[in-house]
Amino acid sequence: MAGFIDTSEFHNNMKIEIDGEPFVIVEFQHVKPGKGSAFVRTKIRSLLSGRVLQPTLKSGEKVGKPDIEEKDMQYLYVQGEDYYFMDKRDFEQTFISKESLGDAKKFLKENIDATILFWNGKAIAVTLPNSVDLKVVKCDPGVRGDTVSGALKPAELETGFVVNVPLFINEGDVLKIDTRDGGKYLTRVATAG
Repeated sequence: MAGFIDTSEFHNNMKIEIDGEPFVIVEFQHVKPGKGSAFVRTKIRSLLSGRVLQPTLKSGEKVGKPDIEEKDMQYLYVQGEDYYFMDKRDFEQTFISKESLGDAKKFLKENIDATILFWNGKAIAVTLPNSVDLKVVKCDPGVRGDTVSGALKPAELETGFVVNVPLFINEGDVLKIDTRDGGKYLTRVATAG
């Protein structure tokens, strides 16, 4: 642990440590009741397990400041259950387990840039760009004359992720996919050909 943080310093997305585990503050509220002492109602998410807690802390209480570092890295390859990344400055490699990656593994392709979060020197989480460009490797052709407004069909991308896309999308097209909220089709970047 790298020191302490007073509850008066809290802000959204701040990283804190409670009971030896790193958390990120999702939301918080300073409460000053008419009677009794002030307190802080918080909602925090574990950076290790993703579980959400809602502790109430006394105003002025101190929590731990975690030993956290973020590095810009490049995805290299997967080996077994581990995904390997390289620091582009010193070429040092590290890995993150499949479990720690969560949904991010759906969007990983070689050479994609990502931000890796380290806690006590161990890689624990990855943050991808808001969108990535992925090639369609498998989808049914659009049926001519099928002009139902808003109709969608499944398309498998080069990472194995399946996303719903408009009927005019074909195999070989390159799509921009939103990496937040599970992945959504945004637009076609390039057509097959």
